[in-house]
Amino acid sequence: MRTNRLEAFSDGVLAIIITIMVLELKVPTGHHLSDLVHTSGVGLLTYLLSFVYVGIYWNNHHHMFQLVRQVRGGVLWANLALLFCLSLFPFTTAWVDDSRFERTPVVIYGLNLLSAAIAYFVLQGIIIRQQGPESLLRQAVGADIKGKVSPVLYLTGILSALLIDGPVGVGLAEACYVAVAIMWVVPDRRIDRVLRQHATPD
Repeated sequence: MRTNRLEAFSDGVLAIIITIMVLELKVPTGHHLSDLVHTSGVGLLTYLLSFVYVGIYWNNHHHMFQLVRQVRGGVLWANLALLFCLSLFPFTTAWVDDSRFERTPVVIYGLNLLSAAIAYFVLQGIIIRQQGPESLLRQAVGADIKGKVSPVLYLTGILSALLIDGPVGVGLAEACYVAVAIMWVVPDRRIDRVLRQHATPD
């Protein structure tokens, strides 16, 4: 099948995920900035980080499928696995918010990020296997340094929260999660470059 239905479905799911996350934000009880900070300050920070992650996956998912013309069953199931991992973001984000960055929720949030990264890597690998080693996606991915560094940082963050007591371990974990987000927010020109090289008049 062609990719348009898969992409449309994925876009809809990601839009719903963002909507659910923003609905989890608590409305301040007062009318002053201090009320906003006290009631929603942590929630806004966790929402911002998760929103950035959903945006990163949407962006990369969109770019990846610019190099894919047709998909088979394996890609459909791998894409559903990715969407499943991403659909847990509202739950893990809300838990981190409600607990005020307690250790266990931060670890679970990191595991959620790690599972989404693995699911995306598997989806990418299945597409490349179906298209062959000479596929445009294989050329665009190249060494995929960021894709390999990201799980290492997630694991570092998870282990920091587990092995280092107190706010220091949790802080290191959150720093690792933010670092991965920053790394991926920087525009990735690999796929754009391949698209330009193989552009056709139509």
